[in-house]
Amino acid sequence: MESIAFSLSSPQNFFVALVITFLSFFLALLAVRSLPSKPKSGGSATDLSTSNKNEKLRACCACNCNDVVSGSDLEPLRTPHLNGGTGPDVTEKTATAITERQTGASMMEQLVPEITTHALSYLDYPSLCRLSMTNSLMRKAANDDNAWKALYHKDFTLEQDAITPVNGWKAYYAATRAIVNVNTEFFNFIRERSLAEMSRLWLNADYVKCVHASGELFSGYNAVIQGWRLAFDWEQGANFQIRDVRARVLTDMAWVTMKTYFEIDIKPFIVTNVFEFHNGRWYLVHHHSSDMNGEVEQPIVQGQ
Repeated sequence: MESIAFSLSSPQNFFVALVITFLSFFLALLAVRSLPSKPKSGGSATDLSTSNKNEKLRACCACNCNDVVSGSDLEPLRTPHLNGGTGPDVTEKTATAITERQTGASMMEQLVPEITTHALSYLDYPSLCRLSMTNSLMRKAANDDNAWKALYHKDFTLEQDAITPVNGWKAYYAATRAIVNVNTEFFNFIRERSLAEMSRLWLNADYVKCVHASGELFSGYNAVIQGWRLAFDWEQGANFQIRDVRARVLTDMAWVTMKTYFEIDIKPFIVTNVFEFHNGRWYLVHHHSSDMNGEVEQPIVQGQ
C-alpha cells in the first residue's frame, strides 16, 4: 500500500496521466466531428437533391460536355487545341444537327423552292421517282409541278410550253411517256415482222386507217391487218432510225409525229401515228407514212 500511494503521488506520474487524458479527449472530439450530419426535417432533403444536381451540372461543364441545355445562359464552350488556343464554339458545330433534329429536315430540304426546283431539273425520270419515295418532305419537292414541267421539256419537246395540263405536269409527263413507249413498240413490231403483235396494237374498229410508205391506203381493221401481212411478206428487213419524235396527249386521244430514216434512202419519211385510249390501254387507230416530196395520189383500199 505504501508503494502504490507513493507512485500516485509522484509528480512525474501525474503529468503522464494528464497528457493521456487530454489526448483521449481530443481524439473523441475528432471522432464526433467526422460523423455525417443527419438531414433536418422540412426542406433539407430538397436542398440536398438540388446540391447533387448542381454538382452533376458542374461536373458536366467541367468535362466539356457537348449537350446543349435549352434555356440556359451558359457561355459557349470552346475546345482547347493541343498547341494552344481554342477551337470554334461547340454551339456552332452542333447548330446544324440541332436544327435538323428540331425540324426533321436536311439541308437540301430547307432550300427555298426555286433552288430546289432548279436542282431537281438535273434529275432524270427514274431518279426523280426514287427521290419521291425517300420521305414526305422530298416527296412534296419531287411532286412539284415546275420540276415535272422542266423534265418534260428536257425529255420530249418545248412546243407545249404554253399549255396547262388538267391533271398537272407530272400526270402529263407520265401519259406522254406511256404513248411514246407504245409508239416505240409499233416500230419494234415492224423490225420483228410480228403480225400477231401488230394485230393486238390496232383497235378493232371500222374507222381505223393505215397509209404505208408505198402510198397504199387501207381502211378498216381487217384491211389494215391484211396490209401489214402483205408488207411483212414483201418488204425485206431494213434498219431504220426514228428521230424528231413529237407527242401530244389529250384525255383519250394522242398523236405522235416523227421522221424515219432508212439505210437505202437519203430522204426521210414523215410518219404520223394516232392513238385512242380504250379499257385502260392505248390502241393505234391511224398510221400515215409518206415521202416528204411524194405527191402521187393513191387509190383507197376499203375493207370488208
